[in-house]
Amino acid sequence: MYSRQVPGSFARGRPPAPTPAVGAPYGHGAPGAPGGPVPGNPWATPPTGGGYPAPHGFPPPPSATNGLAVAALILGLLGIFVGLIPFFFWAGALLALTGTGLGIGAIVKSRKGAPRGTLAAFGTVLSVLAIAASVGGWFITANFVGKIQDKVAEENRYGDYEFDEDDLVLPSSPPLPTPKTSPSPSQVPGLTSALPFGETFTYPSGVEVKVSVPKKYVTDNEYIKVGNAVQVTLTITNNSTENLNVIYAVPNLRDEQGLAGKLVFDGELPKMIKGDILPGTTATGIIAWEVPKGTANLTADISPGGRLPSVKYSGPIG
Repeated sequence: MYSRQVPGSFARGRPPAPTPAVGAPYGHGAPGAPGGPVPGNPWATPPTGGGYPAPHGFPPPPSATNGLAVAALILGLLGIFVGLIPFFFWAGALLALTGTGLGIGAIVKSRKGAPRGTLAAFGTVLSVLAIAASVGGWFITANFVGKIQDKVAEENRYGDYEFDEDDLVLPSSPPLPTPKTSPSPSQVPGLTSALPFGETFTYPSGVEVKVSVPKKYVTDNEYIKVGNAVQVTLTITNNSTENLNVIYAVPNLRDEQGLAGKLVFDGELPKMIKGDILPGTTATGIIAWEVPKGTANLTADISPGGRLPSVKYSGPIG
């Protein structure tokens, strides 16, 4: 038998399809419809933070940096190296102090969450070691200066040197006397009496030496403290036929009370004469000393080397 299907009734096994309301094409509860979910913007940047990881395809937020740690490490290493160099210990101390300050700042920053805390501590330790290296560099410089002064004193000792009055060549001024009236060795200007600063003395071998008039000296190095100082220019000309070996030719300068001046080492001076001076050539050095304030006159003696006797100078500060 056939069964007739009544209109409006359910077919066997199939529920009736929902009929959309008039004026609501999407039906109740559809996206965009009243009461339904609002569709999102597919092009909007997904939210980050709040404990949620960054969505796939978007970079993570930048993490905090700690560049002070790297700077402290570099300055500490440079401070150790520079601080041990003679005459440059002051530069190493500046690098070390700067590195220490940056290292402490890096440690504080790391405790607030910045990375590289271990590197910051290591850089701070190296900067502190650089301060100790600078102190050691100061002692190295002082020892080096002492050795130079010992060399100068040894060079100026000519022992039992003997010279003949017939071999002496007097300075260019005054003119040479005749052989009958030649002065004895006890009356040779420059050897037994002082020449004025700026005069040239000539040895029998043809070697010439001159010490310029002393003048005031002010250092350009703002990190080195230099008191009342004067400088002179030393000139040695080798007019002999053999090489003249010079070992740190430095005049011995004294004030009016006979006290020796203190050599100035500021990175610019002294510029000493050392090594071999070839025949027919000239070498020049510039040296500065600290002297008491109010000093008006100075004396100096200098030997250019080769066991030559010292030439004496005196005169006022120019």
